[in-house]
Amino acid sequence: MRRIVLAFLLSAATASIPLFAQQSAPQPTTAANAAQRDSSFIDSDGRAHVTRIIPVPKDLSRQSQFWLSEPVPDAGPPESLEHRRSATDAWAVTARDQWLQLYPAKITEDKIAGVPVRLVVPDGMPDSNKDKVLLNLHGGGFNSDSGSYTESIPTAGMTRIKCVAVLYRLAPEYPFPAALDDSIAVYKELLKTYKPDHIVIYGTSAGAILTAEVAAQIKHLALPMPAAFGVFSGMGDFARDGDSTAMYALKGLSGHLDLPDESGHHDPYYTGKTDPADPILSPIYSDLHGMPPTLFVTSGRDLLLSGTVNLQRAFYNAGDDAQLLVYDALPHAFWYSTKLPEALEANHAMANFFLKHLSK
Repeated sequence: MRRIVLAFLLSAATASIPLFAQQSAPQPTTAANAAQRDSSFIDSDGRAHVTRIIPVPKDLSRQSQFWLSEPVPDAGPPESLEHRRSATDAWAVTARDQWLQLYPAKITEDKIAGVPVRLVVPDGMPDSNKDKVLLNLHGGGFNSDSGSYTESIPTAGMTRIKCVAVLYRLAPEYPFPAALDDSIAVYKELLKTYKPDHIVIYGTSAGAILTAEVAAQIKHLALPMPAAFGVFSGMGDFARDGDSTAMYALKGLSGHLDLPDESGHHDPYYTGKTDPADPILSPIYSDLHGMPPTLFVTSGRDLLLSGTVNLQRAFYNAGDDAQLLVYDALPHAFWYSTKLPEALEANHAMANFFLKHLSK
């Protein structure tokens, strides 16, 4: 079994999640200079300088074991926003076609309340589900769209319920609260057609963060709450980082990882001039009492593991029905893949949670 080497610098204030690379990268680590033993040193500031040799867990599927064993350079060159968007768009089309092979659907472009949306209607949707709708807020770092296909097609197919994916305005051209305003506008319009307890709102990564922001804004505006929320690999605190952003890159233990930023998680590309501790931007500072049932999903090597579990705990401590599902060893948003058994399992768990609360 191949083994993965982890070397990281960990502190109480950890690295910001990069929307795109912001500094020159060093030369990549190779087999010749990779760490060969475990080590640990705590400096005078309490920061841990750590090297760990970590095996690939044998209880994962064969596909996931192979996926985690693929080498990814840890010193990639800086990525421009233009390149990130074009590469993400190309990947998303390929992912769309792969998911449609498993869950055929009719996909159309439209506008709701003046906001561009993608409508995904699964084949064989029964008449009994026509009065229900899934509202998806996609991932992609707030500056691209990696999820409006990969989050909508499998969920619509597994639930056999129509999904509306909001193509909200992106940062840095449109910082907070543009994406939030677009999402709320679509939700308000859907309320004219659907009962609130026949609507579910969910998202992955940036979309999970946005889902939590929408939840806080719905309460602030005294709008009716939906049947349920889905927060899949997200967070609710732009003022502080958790450990996982210093330990894991986008692919988990492989790939480039910036050193911790002592200033905290503040991300000006999305947050703009808003106070990072604003209770809508960072819902962990909101009054979360009275939220509908919410499913939180993350994984053991997810860079947003800390953010997800911290937000789930805030919901739980507010007295909400806040369920947490954590998949061992897998990296950020692994459920985007059609190739991993664990990804299909996670999507089914999400879909079953939605069906449970839409059937009440």
